[in-house]
Amino acid sequence: MSVIKVPEADAAGWRCAACDEPMSMKPVELEYLESLFNVELPVCAKCGYVLIPEGLAGGKMHQVEQLLEDK
Repeated sequence: MSVIKVPEADAAGWRCAACDEPMSMKPVELEYLESLFNVELPVCAKCGYVLIPEGLAGGKMHQVEQLLEDK
């Protein structure tokens, strides 16, 4: 399965709120309406916390949700 790279997701300058470790870009598996997507997002190497930036959640992810719900 290919990994989707999203320009809105960037690890630069982000630190994990729980661990205070820097975030780094890694592929993560997202599931929505029984569909799986591999997306490269900022992840904490220590605890695995995944950051979904507000612009991505309210923009592209919202658009994908609408497309899947319309099917």
